[in-house]
Amino acid sequence: MPDLPADFTLLQVTPELETGGAEQTTIDVAHAVVAQGGKALVATKGGRMAARLEADGGRLAQMPAQSKNPLVMLGNAARLIDLIKREKVSLVHARSRAPAFSALWAAHATKVPFVATYHGVYNAKSDLKRWYNAVMTKGDLVIANSEYTRQHVIKEHGVAPEKVVAIPRGVDLSRFEPGVVPASRIEALRKAWGVAPDERRLKVLLAGRLTRWKGQGLMVEAMKILKDRGENRILLLLAGDDQGRKGYRAELEAAIAAAGLQDAVKLVGHCDDMPAAYLLADLAIAPSLEPEAFGRTAVEPQVMGRPVLASDHGATRETVSPAETGWLAPPGDAQAWAEALLHACEIGAAGRQTMGLAARTRARRLYSVDAMCEATLKVYARILGARVLGLERSA
Repeated sequence: MPDLPADFTLLQVTPELETGGAEQTTIDVAHAVVAQGGKALVATKGGRMAARLEADGGRLAQMPAQSKNPLVMLGNAARLIDLIKREKVSLVHARSRAPAFSALWAAHATKVPFVATYHGVYNAKSDLKRWYNAVMTKGDLVIANSEYTRQHVIKEHGVAPEKVVAIPRGVDLSRFEPGVVPASRIEALRKAWGVAPDERRLKVLLAGRLTRWKGQGLMVEAMKILKDRGENRILLLLAGDDQGRKGYRAELEAAIAAAGLQDAVKLVGHCDDMPAAYLLADLAIAPSLEPEAFGRTAVEPQVMGRPVLASDHGATRETVSPAETGWLAPPGDAQAWAEALLHACEIGAAGRQTMGLAARTRARRLYSVDAMCEATLKVYARILGARVLGLERSA
């Protein structure tokens, strides 16, 4: 880990600490700063992950950071200015657009370095939205969660390439570790999902909330193509919550029934135990119709030793190494996906195991929480060093 000043105090600003990748990253980086002997504050509305932050030695500064109301955002800026002065904050790190405005104003007012993480490829259909998104680029440096996101930031906002650093999201290697998942957890999922103990078909897992762009409908179409060709070697497991999208779920159920795929495609609902789910499966797929800014569900199964078949766009071009750790297929092309699934069958269990081992080795090296935290702390050290140099030059 890079050396930070002995009195280093980090203030991260994020809307809530309920659930999600950006929230988990906030907790992980706070933990790394505390482990280095620094102080870690998080300004946020709060949420179920706040207890974990405090257990790790971080501190919560509660405020309505999730609000997009301009008056509340101004109030948050005043609260942050007070917090920065009181706690002698060394650096402010924003993780979402609305609170980034308050954080940027507060950082400018107190002359404290500011950095923001671009966690997704935000759509901008108007100049106003582009201006709103650009707040994430107004700091000393921008952190992007993949090289794909980095290139988007440079092109979309005209930011100098040296000001944008790609740091992929980290996976918790202690949780996503095959050796710590007992057989009883895999067995419990198998029973809950109605997978027979002697199931010989290739068990293919698509993990992701039920929303059209995640590609569940495309995969039902691919399974129909295979069925029409007399192929029945695949069992498709769709794991994810509909999050109120009842219409899309009903549409999927109707398509499955119309194609006579009730025995080959299972909608298994939300899954709390993803490590066990990946071990139950033989292959994980990520057939998103739109590019993923990072794509956790293409990385986690690789850490668990499973090959991945993903859409050939976005950050999955970085996270999946074709023919080594998995395959890439054309987005939205049901015929191509059907062929790719057949190929995964054809290489056999031994071929998939070899790819799975390569996937695990590569993913553990590139996408660990430790690697992410070390890279983030290097960015902090770089910003602080540049600030000191700038002050010396102006003196």
